[in-house]
Amino acid sequence: MYKNWRVELSQRAIELFKLMRIQCLNRGHGGIKELAVLFRKMDLDFSKRICYEELRLGLEKYGMEITQSDLKLLFLSFDADENRQIDFAEFLHRLRPPLPPSRIKIIDEVFCKLDVNGDGAIKTDDLKVLYTSSSKTRTGEWSDQEEDKLESFIENYDTPDDEDGKITREEFLNYYAGVSARVPDDAFFIMTMKQCFGLTQG
Repeated sequence: MYKNWRVELSQRAIELFKLMRIQCLNRGHGGIKELAVLFRKMDLDFSKRICYEELRLGLEKYGMEITQSDLKLLFLSFDADENRQIDFAEFLHRLRPPLPPSRIKIIDEVFCKLDVNGDGAIKTDDLKVLYTSSSKTRTGEWSDQEEDKLESFIENYDTPDDEDGKITREEFLNYYAGVSARVPDDAFFIMTMKQCFGLTQG
């Protein structure tokens, strides 16, 4: 995590990010995959970085008209490592829909359940152990089709353009921040997460 992520944003920066986040959600860009598509569209030179001019052009094309001073503030607030470029981690961190503590708690509970060996990342081996222990009929070797399904599960959460075959806690939170943005009721979100991943209700 970049140090500057811990720096408190100005009220105006918070307002600008909120405005940009609303624009993203209105266009269906709430999840990690959709935000990755938006990032790639802004990254005109395919450098996997967004410079000041690319941000200006991207916002203009996106229909978000802001003053030059606001644009500068937005760019500096994105650029956590102060290298005058915005990478995808910085982009996602600021635009990821906020999560209330109760939702973070249930997401963490699910992550801990899937991270069977407790090393801080969910991998196919974790999923195999979890599925085998919960299945009364599971025997023998895993077929290629089953392996593909497990890999597809991992890919669904993995950071776009930086896939490494495992899911970190940050990636898990990023994914469910997008899902959470479309579910207004906390109790329903928590109940659904528990049902989907077999956690005890209550």
